[in-house]
Amino acid sequence: MTETWNDAAYRLFKTHDVRQVTYVPDGGLKSLINDLIADNDIETVPVTTEEEGIALSAGAWLGGQRAVVMMQSSGVGNTINAIASITMTCRFPLVMIVTMRGDYGEANPWQIPMGQATPKVLSEIGMRVFQVDTIEDAHDALDAGMTMAYEASAPVAILVSQRLIGAKPFRSDPELLAAEAAS
Repeated sequence: MTETWNDAAYRLFKTHDVRQVTYVPDGGLKSLINDLIADNDIETVPVTTEEEGIALSAGAWLGGQRAVVMMQSSGVGNTINAIASITMTCRFPLVMIVTMRGDYGEANPWQIPMGQATPKVLSEIGMRVFQVDTIEDAHDALDAGMTMAYEASAPVAILVSQRLIGAKPFRSDPELLAAEAAS
């Protein structure tokens, strides 16, 4: 059986001694989240907003532990102030795994603007951005990103493309949309 990007991520979390993972639930992360929840050595914390993950990652660092924050690209905009202020000012290691929407094969028009902006916005605020399109890219980017973050206190975002996780279907039914709008 071929290793998936989720398998590579989980294995590298163990290799890099990651002890805490915060996440906003996402279908592209489901397998990895389930593996992490089953691991008694890694504390998983579901959060309601992405910026909570940035604060929890800072707290983990202050407590001597390594953390990873996982989210979908549509939530990246919620994190910008926290990353730009806390992470950059305090120079703590930040590893973000971002499953992308709004890129390769996206059918939901609401996902495209933030999906297209995510790499540029993160780069502009000083994060190192690694884009992942293949399983091989995932292993290399995850390993390099965690090394940069934990050894050089660098903020790193690993963007997992829809080429790897697959594009989600989107169906717009005008009658259904009208009914929802009326209720």
